[in-house]
Amino acid sequence: MQILDFMTKEGHEQLLVCTDPAVGLKAFIAIHDTTLGPACGGCRIWPHPTEEAALEDVLRLSRAMTYKSALAGLDLGGGKALIIADPRVDKTEALFRSFGRSIDTLGGKFIVAEDVGATPEDMVHVAKETDHVVGLPLEHGGSGETSIMTGLGVYLGMKACAQEKWGNDSLNGKTIAIQGYGHVAENLAPYLIAEGANLVVTDIFPDALQRAEALGARTVAPDDIYDVDCDMFSPNALGGVINPHTIPRLRCPIIAGGANNQLSSPEDAKTLARRGILYAPDYVINAGGIINASCEVGMAYDEALARQKTEGIYNTIQRVLRMAADDDITTAQAADLLAEARLQKARQP
Repeated sequence: MQILDFMTKEGHEQLLVCTDPAVGLKAFIAIHDTTLGPACGGCRIWPHPTEEAALEDVLRLSRAMTYKSALAGLDLGGGKALIIADPRVDKTEALFRSFGRSIDTLGGKFIVAEDVGATPEDMVHVAKETDHVVGLPLEHGGSGETSIMTGLGVYLGMKACAQEKWGNDSLNGKTIAIQGYGHVAENLAPYLIAEGANLVVTDIFPDALQRAEALGARTVAPDDIYDVDCDMFSPNALGGVINPHTIPRLRCPIIAGGANNQLSSPEDAKTLARRGILYAPDYVINAGGIINASCEVGMAYDEALARQKTEGIYNTIQRVLRMAADDDITTAQAADLLAEARLQKARQP
């Protein structure tokens, strides 16, 4: 990977490499764009097999955060952090405090929150070394678990897709295949069950499957989820799962989920469109987390405001789908164009 070429092409501003052998810290902090405000994004903790895989992940995620905040109407830029570690065994207070000191060297250009593998309690340790952190627990004056609003936003985005596809946004009786039963899916599932949807769930962790089964979901092996005959396929794990190998296997009219970077390449959006599969752009439908965190930046957290803004995802998804249909472009292209229009307006003197 030619790092500088990639960053120049994608418009990244900065990359910070963080190491602290004493506590096992190996991390990247990527800042994509600060046109609209300080970069804000979660800290993902994941044991990527190679440094190159981790680097590509954090750079792509940081770019998505720029577009996510722009289209959500937030005055925040895009950034992301990634700690290369196993979140189930490697997390320590010392590691997070060291990471917090790295965040602090950026002087507020990047504000960190939780992401896959991290929790609000982890952010408490980060906050011992820097003020540039959000997503703290409610008892610490923060906005708490970001996946609560993410789950709500994904649910409302699903309903907006249903309205577009079927002329009715009810999910009663619909079968929804959920890939990954982590925090986001656990906050999404109760909405779906309450509305009468049927859930088919997969996850790589047996305890996650047990939690899904306790809610009445049917579970399948990880690779079998692509072959489930369903009304919606909902990716809620890691990125790149919509690709030339999986698309031919999908048996659904809608893809709507909370995972970031679901498409392996822009060409995948065109393939989905040719197959008649409606795709909810990931950074639009999963914006509830950053919306929630934004209601903690520079103010006392306001849950009512966070929920109100998150509920706007329904209308934003409809706006994207309408533009894609009117202009005969993919939904991914429509989302990008709308986000870029806001960024361009902000750049004008």
